[in-house]
Amino acid sequence: MADLPSAGAKSRLRACLLCSLIKTAAQFKTGCDNCEGILRRNDKLLPVDQVTSANFDGVVALMDPSQSWVGKWQRIDKFKPGLYAIRVSGRLPVEMEEALAERGFKYRPRDGSVHD
Repeated sequence: MADLPSAGAKSRLRACLLCSLIKTAAQFKTGCDNCEGILRRNDKLLPVDQVTSANFDGVVALMDPSQSWVGKWQRIDKFKPGLYAIRVSGRLPVEMEEALAERGFKYRPRDGSVHD
């Protein structure tokens, strides 16, 4: 697991638009722990500001994903342990959403706009 950001780093924290994992912008330059292979174009990582957002609400610490009812509720129970945003403002670029759909991934925005 990557080093967790310090509590005073809120202004530098970003949340992945696909899985809502929270890391610093510098940590995202090497990719998202959950979405590494998904958030690429032409085998290169997409720019951090296109796949993450600095605007998010709430934080959940996911320690044991398969046993966490909060993880199931947030749809993060299949992800790696870490800090996750409850709601992330913003969306992936439309062309990225289309590319995900072509590859069989269903994009569910983390901003609360989509309900089952």
